[in-house]
Amino acid sequence: MTLTQFSAYAGILVGVVLLTAMFAPMSPETPETQLAAPAIVQRDEPAKHRRAPVAARSALIIPVTGVAASALTDTWGDARSEGRTHEGIDILAPLGTPVRAAADGRIVKFFESERGGVTIYQFDASERFVYYYAHLDSRAANVAEGDMVRQGDIIGYVGMTGNAPIPHLHFEIQRLTPAHNWWQADSMNPYPFLRDGRAPT
Repeated sequence: MTLTQFSAYAGILVGVVLLTAMFAPMSPETPETQLAAPAIVQRDEPAKHRRAPVAARSALIIPVTGVAASALTDTWGDARSEGRTHEGIDILAPLGTPVRAAADGRIVKFFESERGGVTIYQFDASERFVYYYAHLDSRAANVAEGDMVRQGDIIGYVGMTGNAPIPHLHFEIQRLTPAHNWWQADSMNPYPFLRDGRAPT
């Protein structure tokens, strides 16, 4: 074999090796590579791609991003205008702070009222309790009535709609009655549940 023939042969071999590498199937990711990859959060992921809740969790999270349990104040039962009493807890946060689903469940109603402003009603996974989020600046663009949400999903943003004088989330826990209506439930004090990180039972 001459030097010219050898060079041509070597060039062909290199080309074959490169083509093989280019078109070889990628190996599946291992747990190690998945952990090393940066987390990607798609804020407006279509709701249909979310997983449905499978069981009620024993824990409840504070539904406002960045708020610690030690920062909560029990405002349950405080006097309100027109002889009313406060049936929830007010969680102070800057305007636009993400509001997250306190637990797995189903969005059952978007509602707007003079007092509550922009609101969301969510059933828990057992559909025995209602979580009520009020005074929202807006709802998350990817959330719709009937959606199944997972604990921690962003469902809205802190605002001061309705009769709120300052930005905050008004959050309630209500026990559903046998009628199972989102607008007809018995309010419970959410403070001890959020403080202790436990869901109602």
